[in-house]
Amino acid sequence: MDNFFYHNPTKVIFGKETIPQIGDEIKRREWKKVLLLAGGGSIKTNGVYDAVIDSLQSAGIEWVEVWGVRVNPLLEKVYETISTAKRENVDAILGVGGGSVIDSAKAVAAGCKMNDIWTAFKEKIEVETALPVFCVLTLSATGTEMDPFAVITHEKEKKKWPISGPALYPVVSIIDPSVQASLPAIQTAYGGIDAMSHIMEFHFMGTIEETTIALNESLMRSIIKTVDRLQENPADYNSRASLAWATTLALNGISGIGLKGGDWATHFIEHSISALYPHIAHAGGLAIVFPAWILHMQNYNPQGFQRWAQQVWNAGSVETAVEAMRAKYNRWGVVTSLYDAGIPASEIQALADNAFQSSPLGQLKILSRDDIVLILQLAA
Repeated sequence: MDNFFYHNPTKVIFGKETIPQIGDEIKRREWKKVLLLAGGGSIKTNGVYDAVIDSLQSAGIEWVEVWGVRVNPLLEKVYETISTAKRENVDAILGVGGGSVIDSAKAVAAGCKMNDIWTAFKEKIEVETALPVFCVLTLSATGTEMDPFAVITHEKEKKKWPISGPALYPVVSIIDPSVQASLPAIQTAYGGIDAMSHIMEFHFMGTIEETTIALNESLMRSIIKTVDRLQENPADYNSRASLAWATTLALNGISGIGLKGGDWATHFIEHSISALYPHIAHAGGLAIVFPAWILHMQNYNPQGFQRWAQQVWNAGSVETAVEAMRAKYNRWGVVTSLYDAGIPASEIQALADNAFQSSPLGQLKILSRDDIVLILQLAA
């Protein structure tokens, strides 16, 4: 097993009725004014907004609000919010929502310390300085509540790119699984698929790292089990809490220990899908790409892929496991082919061109453009 360094500075407050703690968490760090960033307004119907505002008021924290972050969040909105944050001279950014909101909060926090935040995306600059970010999570999926990453779309250029850096770890993240009980079933499924994908992107780099590999297998089985249960009973708190914590563990560094940083080619290929077809959720794109990537890549770590098939899907072959994975995602209401997502095969070349802009792609194997085309054809 390779040497590793593990450090995660994010404080997580997890459980029922924890949201009222956010004000005191900000106050004790002596920050006095925050920008509250949110999405389309669902937090006003599930009680989260009121709980956050009451907490800020009780702690004597001033705030200014920006709304309208969308799925596959846009650079244009980030720029708008940076301008507001600078004009209002805020001390910190408070994201209240799901992954799109929290990623936007991180980009805004970094952008307040830069001339142009998109430069960090273009030049892959590690973000070492940013305003502090706080998080009240309302949708467990991306793991952004405990990781140093953010993904933003430049709509005009059709580029959906990531940034990372130590300054992007949230200072405090509050996760109350009970507020997610009202989520549509498809959102719960997307959360599970996103987390499964994060784990697999590390997992298939494994050969001899038994502890990490076994942990990842257990996490994947837990995600499958809890999403199944929540499809039947969305109000099952214990399953909701287990899923929420599994999605956090999927990308807080634990699942990648000793696995050489993982192989993130599938994420970049998916980014081409949701950049060109922004109505497709990130996890929806991953459900299409990942099974195809596995079929294309299985011979580059045959022992690892075969073990995954047996331990996660109780299958005798990788092909049978991929069939089981696709069938499971379909039962959750998620499509697993470009065709079923409304993307014609004639668009494969354009998708490959868009994905290849982020090359080199891959760690298990550096993908050529032809590899990307073949993967997309397997996903057609």
